[in-house]
Amino acid sequence: MQEKINELRKLFKEAKNIIIVTHNNPDGDAIGSSLALFHYLNKINIKSTIITPNNHPSFLNWAAGIDELLIFEDNAESGIKKIKESDLIFTLDFNSLNRCGEIFNHLDLDKNFIMIDHHQNPESYAKIQFSEPSISSTCELVYNLIDGLGDKSIIDKKIASCLYLGMMTDTGCFQYNGVTSKTYEIISYLLKKKIDQSEIYNNVYNNSTESKLIVLGKALGSLKVLNNHNTSFMHLSKKDLLESNYQKGDSEGIVNYGLTLSNINFTAMFIEDIDQEDLIKISFRSKIDFPCNKFAEQYFEGGGHINAAGGKFIGSIKEAIELFKEKIKEFQV
Repeated sequence: MQEKINELRKLFKEAKNIIIVTHNNPDGDAIGSSLALFHYLNKINIKSTIITPNNHPSFLNWAAGIDELLIFEDNAESGIKKIKESDLIFTLDFNSLNRCGEIFNHLDLDKNFIMIDHHQNPESYAKIQFSEPSISSTCELVYNLIDGLGDKSIIDKKIASCLYLGMMTDTGCFQYNGVTSKTYEIISYLLKKKIDQSEIYNNVYNNSTESKLIVLGKALGSLKVLNNHNTSFMHLSKKDLLESNYQKGDSEGIVNYGLTLSNINFTAMFIEDIDQEDLIKISFRSKIDFPCNKFAEQYFEGGGHINAAGGKFIGSIKEAIELFKEKIKEFQV
């Protein structure tokens, strides 16, 4: 670790144009970790630019520095210019470059990349990898990095709030197995920076639009239970989304409702993509030690963490659900 830290310090001294890139459809951990790193670099007098492939959900609009983001989908010309000028590129909360959407087509792999991520099976594109799948969130990794650089004391309320955002959202409000005593030690330190954890929670989870509640209602109305396999699933068709006046982020977190049923250890949410024909996006969640990442990898071209994973299916939503029901019968934990 210390060798990587020393190498990063050297790159900081040499770099003149730093960019921070997130994955497509950035979530709380991607936005929180990127903004925390951005604010930290500002505090040590290093300028950087955050580039996201597309827009983030509206419930993240409160995050400190959110207006500084360069959204590639909306401003590709400026994004390409920043990418070309960059000499140090941080990739946060993903470890496969195709996860950053259209940005991928403009990246020069000869440049210096720094990966900060907690997903499994990282690609080998980065000069320095801070890759720890056992860590609960990328925000926790960014905290560890700042601490390793000897700068924990300069974490202020702004940085702390961004870090807490990602740690809270990527752990399901601290309920997943990746949460450790070290996670809570970090939370304790962030609270000393006078963050308002109640306000952060309310901004994310109690800030619904009318369309989000309508989408939730349609999803819950589709709920099915496979009692013999302690499994549940829900689905949202393109028709459901259009009738609900769906906005980005409206389906965020709905999959977790499937786990609130007693005796359910595994759940899935199938969502028909609005823009791409025959693309079904799938979210998986589990309790205890059910490896939904392995299930996603084996059957739905996906992956992730043991209790939270994603995948996709090309075809109809009915075909995706039938495959799911078939494979859950034969899946061996």
